[in-house]
Amino acid sequence: MNLLTVENISKSFGELVLFENLSFGVNKDQKIAFIAKNGTGKTSILKMLSGVDAPDTGQISYRNGIRVSFLEQEPEMNPDLTIEETIFASDNEVLRVIASYEKALANPEDADAYQEAFEGMDRFDAWDFETQYKQILFKLKLEDLSIKVGLLSGGQKKRLALANALINRPELLILDEPTNHLDLEMIEWLEEYFAKENMTLFMVTHDRYFLERVCTEILELDQGKLYPYKGNYSYYLQKKEARIEQEAVEHHKTKLLFKKELGWMRKQPKARTTKSKSRIDDFNKIKEKASQRRNDHQVQLEINMERMGTKILELHKVSKSYPGKPILDQFEYNFLRGERIGIIGKNGTGKSTFLNILTGTDKPDSGKVIKGDTIKFGYYTQKGIQIKPGQKVIEVIREFGDYIPLAKGNQISAQQLLERFMFDRKKQYDFVEKLSGGERKRLYLCTVLIQNPNFLILDEPTNDLDIVTLNVLESFLLDFPGCLLVVSHDRYFMDKIVDHLFVFRGDAVVEDFPGNYSDFRAYEDSIVIEERAEKTKIKEAKAPKKNWKSEEKSSKLSYSEQKEYKQLEKEIQKLEFKKGEIEQKFATGDLSPDDITELSKDLKKINDGIEIKTERWFELSAVME
Repeated sequence: MNLLTVENISKSFGELVLFENLSFGVNKDQKIAFIAKNGTGKTSILKMLSGVDAPDTGQISYRNGIRVSFLEQEPEMNPDLTIEETIFASDNEVLRVIASYEKALANPEDADAYQEAFEGMDRFDAWDFETQYKQILFKLKLEDLSIKVGLLSGGQKKRLALANALINRPELLILDEPTNHLDLEMIEWLEEYFAKENMTLFMVTHDRYFLERVCTEILELDQGKLYPYKGNYSYYLQKKEARIEQEAVEHHKTKLLFKKELGWMRKQPKARTTKSKSRIDDFNKIKEKASQRRNDHQVQLEINMERMGTKILELHKVSKSYPGKPILDQFEYNFLRGERIGIIGKNGTGKSTFLNILTGTDKPDSGKVIKGDTIKFGYYTQKGIQIKPGQKVIEVIREFGDYIPLAKGNQISAQQLLERFMFDRKKQYDFVEKLSGGERKRLYLCTVLIQNPNFLILDEPTNDLDIVTLNVLESFLLDFPGCLLVVSHDRYFMDKIVDHLFVFRGDAVVEDFPGNYSDFRAYEDSIVIEERAEKTKIKEAKAPKKNWKSEEKSSKLSYSEQKEYKQLEKEIQKLEFKKGEIEQKFATGDLSPDDITELSKDLKKINDGIEIKTERWFELSAVME
């Protein structure tokens, strides 16, 4: 069943032509990944499919009555609404029924309204739906539904937009970089969710493991043409390589034919016959094909890296914490020459804080960080490049000099350097603010690498980079002779680049795991299976024999207990939010001793309240099971 048809669409911005005359379709149950280089119009196409933008030419048509959801890279939402209000503001009828039920629970004195809402939940089979959408919010770390959207971080807004898209259960879901701002646990949950849900997907993503495990088809925009591949990412890589080899053979044949026809053209008299005119037309077509070439630049930078001494970087009993949030506790490590370490852990466990301590942009509470005299950091942060109004791409690089020293006494000009980073001469004189998100990241990465570091620290370097650039970056890093420390949720990238991992568990627990991410995942899965088997044995041994008396007891909550259970959820969420606000105040460091004392008392009261209410919530949960 066809859900979407795209016919001969084109898009230009002034003289810049993004694409012309593209046509494709999306059928029910397809899971399609759209692949293209940064700056070639991926996001523009997604916006057209979702109705946010329109093509210059051509048309896009949908099957009548289908529900479509679109996840943007930078979602726009009403900042005055809470998370809960944002979710219930959709057109989904089941969500409106659940909203009425939640309202009735909050006003139990109106028995008629409660009864009507209760029957509505039954009629629309909304009980399971409510459980599922709350599970989605829990998995995406959006438990406090009372927070206003305006107070959320960029990552939280992206996760809320993703939750909204999933909750609405669209027949077609269009996603722009869905794994950005998700930690590894969230990404793996999302993979499982898409695997079991019958949902049609059309997405742009740079996460190649996600591509491998979720998508069943690839649609590539390459050199202005669309190429479909009926398979996952591994299949795509094989077939693309074969296609490029075949194109190279055909291009070689065309060049030989061009030389032959060029000789004929030179011998022809001025008077043309009809037959020769036809051959001349063919010659012009052959000439055009022969002059075409693939624009596959590779970043090849033999950086003149500073020599590394015997002392690299040493951490001695380093501790760091914020109120109620320990990051490091007596952490010790001595970095060796050529080490390649990946850092993984849930959001908020202190990964970026750790990098800031290493580079001196943050200070530990206690302990020492000793840097070797010959060490020169190259630090790629998540903040990205700082744009100056009216600054051109070439000017960003020239801030570091007109020429960059390379190995063996060679040097490279700023223009040549940018070409190797896939910025052609015309692009170099574009204003930086006109660049796509991925192009800005590529430019920023360039500014870090050209400073000749011998210790590279990369904090989420793969966000917003296209797959072509990621492959180029990986090739460069594999040849990089210095030390490398990488924080990334891109599992494919981590598997290729690092030799061992620092695993941030939270509560100042940091483990050194000997292997890459796939090794770590396999190890973790084996531990979980062993623990489950052990718990099952213990449970079966302790379980009392069932009898008719115990089975006769009702496991359902009374009306008042249901009300208490729902109220406890909301109260715990509000307390957690207040706790977060106080912890944020502590993190600023701008507090007087009296303020610290008062806030510490408030924090203790809130923690005690959370503990008491959570214990009661678990008691009621046990009755429901």
